[in-house]
Amino acid sequence: MKRAARPAAAMSKQTQAPARRVSRRRTLALALGGGGARSLAQVVVIEALDELGVRPVAIAGTSFGALIGAACAAGMSGKDIRRTVLKFAHNRSAIYSRLMAERVGGIAELFSSPLGNPLLIDSEKFCSHFLPANIPVEFSELNIPLTVIAADLHGGKEAAFSAGALRPAVAASMAIPGLMSPVEIGGRVLVDGAAVNPLPFDCVAGRADVIIAVDCSGGPKTAAGMPGPWEALFATLQLMIDGIVAEKLRHGCPDLLIRPNVGVFGMFDFFQASAIMRAAAPVKAEVKSKLADLLALGDLD
Repeated sequence: MKRAARPAAAMSKQTQAPARRVSRRRTLALALGGGGARSLAQVVVIEALDELGVRPVAIAGTSFGALIGAACAAGMSGKDIRRTVLKFAHNRSAIYSRLMAERVGGIAELFSSPLGNPLLIDSEKFCSHFLPANIPVEFSELNIPLTVIAADLHGGKEAAFSAGALRPAVAASMAIPGLMSPVEIGGRVLVDGAAVNPLPFDCVAGRADVIIAVDCSGGPKTAAGMPGPWEALFATLQLMIDGIVAEKLRHGCPDLLIRPNVGVFGMFDFFQASAIMRAAAPVKAEVKSKLADLLALGDLD
C-alpha cells in the first residue's frame, strides 16, 4: 500500500531552519539634571557606568548637568571629570580671581541702575574658563550625541540644542537668573534650563533601551525667619524646580531614577566638591546592582 504524499508546505516547514536569535547588550541613555554644586554627585554615577563598562549612546543635560554631560560626551571618564573638578575646587584663590574677571559690569552699576548687579557673571566667559580644555567646539565633534536644555526667556518655552556651537549652549543652560548673564543664540535670549526642564529624561526617550536619570535638585530647606534677598531668590528657584520635577514624574518616569543623598549641600557649595562626591558614593552600588538587570542581554530575532 502506497503512503500518501505529504503536502509540500508541511515538508518545507519541517525542514526550515529555526530563526537565528542574536544576543546583545541593551543600550543606555543618560539624563543629568540641574542642582548647582550638588550636580557634582553625577560624577559618581558616571564612574559606576565606567566600572560596568557601559557608555551611554545618548546624553541630555540641564544647567550644571549640561556641563558634566558635555564632559562625558567628549569622552572623559568619571575619574577624569573628578580630577578636573577637584583641581578647581582646591584652588580657591584662582577661582575667585577668575569669577571677578568674568563679571559683566562693575561697582558703578549699583549707582547707574538700582537693580544692577556688579557681581553678575558672564555665562560664556565662565564656560570658557571652567569647561575642561578637551571639550570640543562643536556638538558634532563629541563622541556621544548630547542634548543641552536651556529656557527661551521671551519665547517662554524650552530650547534644546544638539548641533552647532557647544559652549554657548552649555553657557545658556547654566545661566542662573540674577547670578549669570543670559546668552543670546540665534536671536533667542536664553537662561538656565532648569526653569523649564530640570530633569530632561524625556529628551532621550526612544534613543536607547534603558534611560537613567540623575536628580540632584533637592536642596537644603531655608531656615525659619526672614531670608536675605539671595537666599529668597535661590529658595524660590528651588521650589520651582522641585515642582517641575514632581509633575514630570507624575506623567512618566525613566527606567532608573537616581537621587544621591546630597540635599544638605547648597547650590553654590563648589568648594565642598570632595564632600559632595563622598556623600554620593553609596549610589555607585545602587547603579551597579539595578543596571545589572536592566542591561541584561536581550534577544533579537
